[in-house]
This record gives sequence, structure tokens and C-alpha cells, in this order.
Amino acid sequence: MVLPGKVAPSGLRPVRRALPAPAAGQALVRVESTAVSFAESAMRRGRYYGQPAFPFVPGYDLVGVVEAVGPGVDRALIGHRVAALTKTGGWATAVLLAAADLVEVPGGIDPDEAETLIVNGLTAYQMLHGKAKVQAGQTVLVTGAAGGVGSILVQLARNAGAHVIGTAGPRHHEALRALGVEPIDYRAPDLAARVRGLAPDGVDAVFDHLGGASVTLSYRLLNRTGTLVAYSIAAALDGTRPVLLDFLPLLAKLAFWNRLPTRRHASFYDIWAGAGKPHSAKREAFRARTRTDLTHVLNLLRDGVLTAQIAARFPLAEAAAAMELAESSARTTPGKIILTP
Repeated sequence: MVLPGKVAPSGLRPVRRALPAPAAGQALVRVESTAVSFAESAMRRGRYYGQPAFPFVPGYDLVGVVEAVGPGVDRALIGHRVAALTKTGGWATAVLLAAADLVEVPGGIDPDEAETLIVNGLTAYQMLHGKAKVQAGQTVLVTGAAGGVGSILVQLARNAGAHVIGTAGPRHHEALRALGVEPIDYRAPDLAARVRGLAPDGVDAVFDHLGGASVTLSYRLLNRTGTLVAYSIAAALDGTRPVLLDFLPLLAKLAFWNRLPTRRHASFYDIWAGAGKPHSAKREAFRARTRTDLTHVLNLLRDGVLTAQIAARFPLAEAAAAMELAESSARTTPGKIILTP
């Protein structure tokens, strides 16, 4: 499925093309499951920082089976189910990927369920344990708790022994309560007061996906030693000015807060941070960290600690309808919208 330019979801184009045989170091992966994420919604508007020039194939991650490998790749990989972070290219029936970027999916996991945890699970796990270092007994606030990242983040936080407050629309509150979350309507005019009612001294961590004014409120809701982790600027999704004009002020704000004489900390999480250049030592370290963390999260799914949150499933050919649902207020089920080639 090709994104030809700044178009409505209906502007996505199906294209058929032949793939060459895998080159040295590559693997041919037959895609079983991919998904719609915030990134694709931003990219179709031209508002995702670092996206490629149009036209291109979207698709931030995927799960599939290795069908062939190129020279220098162990043929034992053929037939194995793998996961991959792609940033783009996942909305296809088959892809050529660097074999070094593939992470084997543990046996017994449904590919659609595994797909919900690739970018979302990795993001949630690394923010919770790498950035915020949340401990048992602490209280955290998750904005967008019913979203793809949020629905995994709240489960990981609960598994870590934290108390979780989550913002979401009322239609998602029952599902969030079932996950052990204290839900608050994200549109509530007294949102800050409601959070303070649940955490009078402030929360230990906030995970904010909105950016803009939301980040300022999130920082003010921290306790004296709390941590703010921003990881998106979703509030600017429908903006018209260059995305950097929204992103750079956020980074400046976080840097300013960190210079204040307090014990609070604020940062921005980027799943690609530290990836380095291809074939560099940094890239190898990034791959190792990604493989370790993603394997851990997938094992939590296999062991029943995490429950995959699937909002809906669509055939890849109906990606336009899937994207429309992802961007609408009609979605009533938390989690990720899956595309199955």
C-alpha cells in the first residue's frame, strides 16, 4: 500500500511489484501482521519528523515468517517467525529486511498479538523501566491510556506494582478499570484537580503523548522527585506549520525544566535514539538492546502477564478504512488496529 502524498486515507494506492532475491545480509519476510499507528496518521499529513519523501510504503513494524535469506545469513532462519521495527515499508505482503534487524518471536504467540507489542511494547517498556525507572508502590499518570502505547504501558506499570491513573474518553473507562487503571476523562476541565485528588503529593511519573500545553500540565502534576517522559506531539497532528516548530519548543521546555534547582526530571523518548549509522558500533548496540527488550516483552505476552489489546482487524487491502477508524472518535475498543496481508 503506497502513500502517494498528503492525501486522505482514501488516497492510499495498492501497488503490485516483484521483489528481487535477498542480497547479502538480507532476509525475505512474508508479512503476517502489521498495523496502523500514530506515525502513519502523521506521515500522511507530512507531519512526522524524518519521514521519507512521497511516495513511499508506510508501516512502522511487522511480524512475518522468513521465506528466504541472502548470502551470509544463516539458512536456519528460514521458516522462523520474526518481528521487525521498520519505520516505513511494513504495509506489504512481503519485504526485504536486514537479517540483523529481525527479532525472533517466541513460540506459541499469535502473530497479530505479537504485532501489538513491537513498537508499542518496546516504547512502553523502555520508557517505564529505562527512562522513569518506576518502582512498586509508585503512582504514574498515563495520557492516552487506551491507545496503542498507553494500553501496554498501563499493563507494564501495573505489573511493576505501580498505581496507574489513565486519561481516556469515557467509552474506554470500563476496559481500563479491568486493567486495574483509575480512568479520568481527558476532556475534564478539572483534570488536574482529579489527579491531585488521587495523588495529593503529585505523581511519580507522567507519560505524555500529546505535547504542547499537556506537557506543561504533566510537569506540574509531578511530585518533588517525579519524572516526566514525553514521547509524541499528537496535539500538533492537525497543525499546518512545519513540524519542527512544534517539536523544538517542546525540547527546549524539557531542557529548561532540567536546569531548574529541583529533583524533577523531564525527557523526550525516541525509540530510534542511539541507533547510530549502519554498520557502526552504535547500531550493533542498538540492535542488541532492541532484541533484549522486545524479547522480554514478548515473553510477558507468552506467559500471560500482558494481554494483547487489539482494537480491530482489517485486510491490508482495506488499509484506508483501518486508518479512518484509527483517526475517528468512533473507536470504542482500546489497543492497536491490525492489518493482515
